[in-house]
Amino acid sequence: MPSKSSTRLAALTVAAVCAASTVTLASPAHAESVRIHDIQGDTRISPYARQQVTDVTGIVTGVRTYGSSRGFWIQDPNPDADPATSEGVFVFTGSTPQGVAIGDAVTVSGTVTEYVPGGTSSGNQSLTQITRPSVTVVSRGNPVPAATRIDARSVPAAYTPAGDPAANGSIDTLPLRPERYALDRYESLEGMNVQVSNARVVGATDPYTELWVTVKPWENRNLRGGTVYGSYDAQNTGRLQIQSLGRAADFPDANVGDTLTGITAGPLDFNQFGGYTLVAGELGTLKGKDQQRESTRRQHTGELALATYNVENLDPSDDTFAAHADAIVHNLKSPDIVSLEEIQDNNGPTDDGTVAADETMAELIDAIEAAGGPRYDWRSVDPADKADGGEPGGNIRQVFLFNPQRVSFTDRAGGDATTPVDVDKVRGKAALTHSPGRIDPTSKAFENSRKPLAGEFVFRGRTVIVIANHFASKGGDQSLTSQYQPPSRSSETQRHLQAKAVHDFTAKILKTQKNAAVVALGDINDFEFSRTTKILEGDGTLWSAVKSLPRSERYSYVYQGNSQVLDQILISPSIRRDAFSYDSVHINAEFHDQISDHDPQILRFRP
Repeated sequence: MPSKSSTRLAALTVAAVCAASTVTLASPAHAESVRIHDIQGDTRISPYARQQVTDVTGIVTGVRTYGSSRGFWIQDPNPDADPATSEGVFVFTGSTPQGVAIGDAVTVSGTVTEYVPGGTSSGNQSLTQITRPSVTVVSRGNPVPAATRIDARSVPAAYTPAGDPAANGSIDTLPLRPERYALDRYESLEGMNVQVSNARVVGATDPYTELWVTVKPWENRNLRGGTVYGSYDAQNTGRLQIQSLGRAADFPDANVGDTLTGITAGPLDFNQFGGYTLVAGELGTLKGKDQQRESTRRQHTGELALATYNVENLDPSDDTFAAHADAIVHNLKSPDIVSLEEIQDNNGPTDDGTVAADETMAELIDAIEAAGGPRYDWRSVDPADKADGGEPGGNIRQVFLFNPQRVSFTDRAGGDATTPVDVDKVRGKAALTHSPGRIDPTSKAFENSRKPLAGEFVFRGRTVIVIANHFASKGGDQSLTSQYQPPSRSSETQRHLQAKAVHDFTAKILKTQKNAAVVALGDINDFEFSRTTKILEGDGTLWSAVKSLPRSERYSYVYQGNSQVLDQILISPSIRRDAFSYDSVHINAEFHDQISDHDPQILRFRP
């Protein structure tokens, strides 16, 4: 068998491989041919990549008739003895496959390619497939090869080997060790018919009709049924994405904690958005847990309640105002101050220079009052057009929403999109030069990203300085299933600069007034254990209060089946020394019918 190349093959575009397939019904010649396990080999790159193969035999196990990656899977019913070599492979036809059906015995001739979903710049692993195929149907109605079980026993606890330093950290050419590493186990089953049984849902059904399950029910489980991502070394090996070969309308609307009972079976694919994916021809029955949305307790009279809530690109054209209002009033119990992230301008994604958001906020405030809440007031600073990232034309920004019956806002004029806020000392106490004002808005740290919004509030005679944040997103980071291990997190570079700016501003406040009450909160877009958070916290300047919760309760977001922290509330030492309570209020991230992809966080303390 030829050895595999030590270099990554370039991704093939769909256009390059979508020549129509040819299907005939005939008796094939019995010339010696390559078997599927020969094509797959015992590493991630086929030893036959870019080569022509002829008369590859197999049974059709699944046919995909939708999307840009149309084709079918075949599997050799007579496997070899090597657990590292897969017996299945995808045959890419480009257009809807014609003349083949599940159970057909076929021979396939074509070109072996390594297709990288998302392109080589994504860092994704490649999918071995046969392209430009000529297909001969030998017989019909054959038994499909029995599905290989993916369960807790068969998936190792170790996630992946470290990548080869000589190949920039790639794992492509490392020999597969499916008995030792989870990613190697999944790779050794690429293209094969596999199954999971009675699998708990750890990622709710999304708009693309995908969900995530775990085959390891105990793995970092939380009380609501999710799988918690608590460190870079705890990737949760039991997670697996589920799609369906059937109609989207038949796909279940699942929430975290539900169970796909019985057997879910089909070919194991690899795609751009989630990596290894069971494409189900047989889908288990959904058993609902009756997961309920959480509500926090109401703050006591002497407690100041501050919340952060990412409302996901809210603009006047949306139909979610009443639902967001209900969440703020009934689930969050009308906090005194709410940092809102992703408030869009008055015409949302329409890109016409509009930056004001007064109509967006008026609609939200009216909806809150209609839901039985207080008549909130608000403060913000309009961004410069197209300068803060987010959805093009939307001009997202942070906004302070506050209850004027409980707190007062200290207005100091002068804050605008490009003027930096500073700290003065007034009668022995720290005071913002502008309120509201933006921290270091022209810094490279906040280029094409949201600028931190600082504001001064007074509650029962005590000044509290609040900094609302929405740090740079994780876009561009390599996935946990990347060919590069450990994966690169390139987006951290900007967040580290942003964290340093907010930390230094907070340190300046505390240098001016040692016992100042400072709260920095918002969508930090990074974990409580991340370097970003450590920079924010700095030598005790701030402390992420989500860490006051048990580890199993620390999450505000669910991504690819991992319940994780992205939204945080950080507090200064004077607040940390006193009694406070923290709650991550799970109303969105675990549910298929979410109104935002983030759960709000709330902090209560007595200034």
